[in-house]
Amino acid sequence: MNIPSFPSALFSGHLRFIIRMFLLSLILLSLSRLLLMAWQWDRVEPAGTLGSMILQGIRADVIMASFWALIPILTIPFWRPNAWRTSWEKFTYGWSVLGLGLFIFMELATPAFVMQYDLRPNRIFVEYLKYPKEVFSTLWYGFRGPFLGGIFLTILITVLSSKLIKDRKSHPYKISYLHLVLIWPLLVLVLAMGIRSTTQHRPANPALFAITGDAMVNSLVINSTYSVVFAIYNMKHEAKSSEIYGEMATADIIKQNLDWPWLKNYQFTNAKYPTVHQQTTVIQREKPLNLVIVLEESLGATFVESLGGVPVTPNLEKLKEQGWWFEQLYATGTRSVRGIEAVVAGFMPTPAQSTVKLSLSQKNFFTIADLLERKGYHTEFIYGGEAHFDNMRGFFTGNGFEQIIDFKDIKNPQFVGSWGASDEDLFNHAHQHLLQLHEQQRPFFSLIFTSSNHSPFEFPDGRIELHEEPKQVVNNAVKYADYALGEFMKKAQASSYWQDTLFLIVADHDNRVYGNSLVPVNKFHIPGLILGADIKPEKINPIASQIDLAPTLISLMGISSEHPMLGRDFAADKTSPGRALIQFDDTFALMEEQPGDTHKLTILKPSGDVVAAQYHFPSRHVSLLPDAAAAPDANKALAHVLLPSLLYREQTYYVPH
Repeated sequence: MNIPSFPSALFSGHLRFIIRMFLLSLILLSLSRLLLMAWQWDRVEPAGTLGSMILQGIRADVIMASFWALIPILTIPFWRPNAWRTSWEKFTYGWSVLGLGLFIFMELATPAFVMQYDLRPNRIFVEYLKYPKEVFSTLWYGFRGPFLGGIFLTILITVLSSKLIKDRKSHPYKISYLHLVLIWPLLVLVLAMGIRSTTQHRPANPALFAITGDAMVNSLVINSTYSVVFAIYNMKHEAKSSEIYGEMATADIIKQNLDWPWLKNYQFTNAKYPTVHQQTTVIQREKPLNLVIVLEESLGATFVESLGGVPVTPNLEKLKEQGWWFEQLYATGTRSVRGIEAVVAGFMPTPAQSTVKLSLSQKNFFTIADLLERKGYHTEFIYGGEAHFDNMRGFFTGNGFEQIIDFKDIKNPQFVGSWGASDEDLFNHAHQHLLQLHEQQRPFFSLIFTSSNHSPFEFPDGRIELHEEPKQVVNNAVKYADYALGEFMKKAQASSYWQDTLFLIVADHDNRVYGNSLVPVNKFHIPGLILGADIKPEKINPIASQIDLAPTLISLMGISSEHPMLGRDFAADKTSPGRALIQFDDTFALMEEQPGDTHKLTILKPSGDVVAAQYHFPSRHVSLLPDAAAAPDANKALAHVLLPSLLYREQTYYVPH
């Protein structure tokens, strides 16, 4: 009998489809990586580690291919011997083709995602899958060509790949079921080693492949399927997500977080709720003011000329002369829900999902709506789209918002886009509603969230002189959003509620967060303006974070209150050096203000590494420092990313009734 060699048996036996899928996956994923690197060569070349990036990329591909192959291998002992041959072949062939199709689809989806988020698909990709209507509408009206092309290429390449892993011979060599069961432990061990990819204490993770100072380039080293799978895995461990950076005793976490000048005069005496304290307003009012927060979608400093951006916000530039204008205000993250939790709840960022979406924060979680509702205010959220998106409705209704007004409540909107009613329709409805509330003589808090400046950038014709052609681009959408904001503020200033109301205009985040540094700090720079009532024009120069806005607002409103927020009240302290907290994907940065134009950055990576850097303002670039420079501030940065995770997990970010 002619007995084939062992390699021949593997490539033509029962495992042939899995092995062919494995090798073909490595080839396709490597080819995709090379093409992506060529596309982003201006970012890849300065790293100077091309060879290492390619080799480490293959290592990441082996992890993903091993993971996919392990699943059918684990089922081997559970097949019936008499149904083994035909059933196993059909199953492994289908599984192999499915895996290749998945890998191909994710790689083809990568360029568009990189263009939007400056990273490979990650947890954001997963989160958006929960909202197929909005996502499909955005793809169809804003990215129809790439969307259809990607589907076509996915099908084409998958079909071609399926032919490559098919049999070329009619009678391939097959080993017996008994022999396959005997070598099964070895197969499992080999694939498990391929997934673990290291003999160190912890298995490989995306942080292991972060070999440059550019987060986008680091993401190219791995593959998109691995990036998304790892994001899903982390989402199952949200409660302790911040511990990817390290651990610290609870007492030390609290101590480090309270060590800021603006917190020195507060008393923190509640052992169960360690950040709760009494904030006494510095502005005494006979009647506290109403509050309106206008949360502008994706309106970063990128679009504000006086902050170094494109001149497409002329109305905001005029309004800034009428109130408190923040020169150095920084967002905590890159998603709307991250901006919401910071602005409305004063909550610090973590690498987990925003608390707007997490299970333990759907009730008994502090927001300024909860604070104001207890003081007799009518509290509401007004949105031109559907409030269920990103779980906003659920979070708001469970945490102090009495009324939710969204698309279905806006009657006869003049213009409807993929994300709902236009900003004009939103503001027109909000203005009429605020007039009614003021007539009822009940104090109110209204959170108004815009959406016109969101891809695919749809807005009505004839409102603005386009900044550029074609019409549906971000600069034009921002200019329209600014126009709608300007019209709303004109009506508000002429209204009966103006003198009794404090307004905050602030962005949730920038449009696209990208850059060739580990943390592109300049893309977190956002405009912030407080005006209305008796507010006098003033420039706020220290570094500020979105978490500082809520404590400042309640103080300016004339409200003393007990709350758990550790943000800064700028009404009480306008001179102390500031700080900002920034979460960029799975990287956290603490930025501390220094004299002059250079600020200190302490950057935490999920590997446990700490990086020291400087942020140069107003030149807006980041320069890395020697590793030893990070040591003095490592614990402070770690404490600030661990605290919100601790408060969420223990459900202590709240003031009990």
